[in-house]
Amino acid sequence: MRMRTFMPKVDARDCRWVVVDVEGAVLGRAAVRVANVLRGKNKPIFTPHLDTGDNVIVVNASGLRVTGKKMWQKAYYRYSGYPGGLKKIDLADQMAKRPEQVFIWAVKGMLPKNRLGRKMIKKLHVYAGPEHPHRAQKPVSLDMK
Repeated sequence: MRMRTFMPKVDARDCRWVVVDVEGAVLGRAAVRVANVLRGKNKPIFTPHLDTGDNVIVVNASGLRVTGKKMWQKAYYRYSGYPGGLKKIDLADQMAKRPEQVFIWAVKGMLPKNRLGRKMIKKLHVYAGPEHPHRAQKPVSLDMK
């Protein structure tokens, strides 16, 4: 008797919508939980080379916190390619301007660095406040506490 390897069929209709409230949660710990849901690691049909994850809506991103002195010591860099084109912004300034972008960067760093990871990050929807426009999807809540 031969054993057969189970290969899940990926269907867009099988994707759930998960709402995550990150008010008061630590940035890295919340990002790990969200990245696992995006990859589908919380499902028994997880397959590393397939997109078996769910869509994730993150609300209250402005209420994220970090431990230690990261708020003033952590910096994000971008380079234009031109001489003198290195731009630096620290975490405190970025949280004041666009807190949702900080969370997206944290989750994106935990996903695969290939076309599968680029497909997964598109299923992440982050909002600074408690309101989001995805009411029709009947989301499931994921507790961060």
